[in-house]
Amino acid sequence: MNNKAWMRKIGLLFLLCGCAYFLLGRMENRILQYEKHFQKGMGKGESTTTILYEKKGVTIEKKEPDTLYARSAALYDANGERVLFGKKQNTKMAMASTTKIMTCIVILEYGGIDDVVTVSKNAARQPDVQLNINTGEQYHLKDLLYSLMLESHNDVAVALAEHVGGSVEGFASLMNKKAKEVGCNQTNFVTPNGLDATEHYTTAEELCKIAAYAIKNKDFLEIISTPSHSFQEITKGKSFSVSNKNRFLQMYDGAIGVKTGFTGNAGYCFVGAVKKNENVLVSAVLGSGWPPNKNYKWSDTKALMDYGFAYYSKQDFFQEEISLPLLQVLAGKETEVSLKTKKITASMLSDGQDTEKVVMELKENLVAPIKANEKVGSIYYYLNNKIWKEEPIYTTKSVDGVDFSFALEKIWQCWKLL
Repeated sequence: MNNKAWMRKIGLLFLLCGCAYFLLGRMENRILQYEKHFQKGMGKGESTTTILYEKKGVTIEKKEPDTLYARSAALYDANGERVLFGKKQNTKMAMASTTKIMTCIVILEYGGIDDVVTVSKNAARQPDVQLNINTGEQYHLKDLLYSLMLESHNDVAVALAEHVGGSVEGFASLMNKKAKEVGCNQTNFVTPNGLDATEHYTTAEELCKIAAYAIKNKDFLEIISTPSHSFQEITKGKSFSVSNKNRFLQMYDGAIGVKTGFTGNAGYCFVGAVKKNENVLVSAVLGSGWPPNKNYKWSDTKALMDYGFAYYSKQDFFQEEISLPLLQVLAGKETEVSLKTKKITASMLSDGQDTEKVVMELKENLVAPIKANEKVGSIYYYLNNKIWKEEPIYTTKSVDGVDFSFALEKIWQCWKLL
């Protein structure tokens, strides 16, 4: 190669270096401008919202259970985890012995089924309804759970609570912790037996959520569906027999529970559950009459269940495929990055009128460097114009930012081609 050719190549090399320096400067300036744009209240950059698809339901005529005696009521799809019907379902109410649904499930989860429970003086002096246990007596925890749920004994509730929680107050903390875990934000427990107490309340909807959670536990389900249970006190052999007071088990085909309750403040209350063809409905009626109208809770519950099974059947939602775009990357060694998200589908009870919509919210572009699995947006799943689930969108890989060594490498590759 003669000197003129070398001079041309060296000149081109300097020209490319100059161009690279100029472009890097322009890119740095663009990045600074982009970052200033973020700081003007745009958070981490502008996002765009796109409707990926939506579907409308059909209109049907149906008669809702509008003659309920209960002051508050809810009908809940246990598998689909949503309310199908409500009457003041979010109003805070006293719930009497339906409290013991939470008492039982917390004891099953925190206690040992073969534990020995020693009765305290505080437990023995609880008001009716009582098993009439005495201070110092000992019982197997499992036996007391049948007494708790079949005949709703208040002394047993306190004995179990003190055994598992150390005290009634300690056990109430466990109950409230579990309530939050189940998704109940308008529920507060003070007692394990449901006797009237200030700041002891729930809502019909949240009581359904608690029951729907509890019946997934096989030991809980076995206890509440048992007709009768016999057992003995451990030290002296005193015998007991308890029988199930839930008449709904014999009143409704497919009934599997759950719990009755009554206090002067709460009125008659009942949480029911029915399973048919793998579909599980849970209902709650609070303040469903006062003496002598103890049967209102049964007629209210039957009306709710009849309504649910008459109009609702299983339907699949969010079955359409979702395609995510490539996202532009500014100042990166690569100009775009692919994205990923978890695909959500649902199968739940529906009356056919439900609408569904899937919306994508995504950043317009990114500035390198970016990390793999960095959140850049969300997919929102709407059911009846309310967000049902949100699923994040992530980058699939990292992208490094452009630097001088990267620019020189590109210049070298170009120079070799001259």
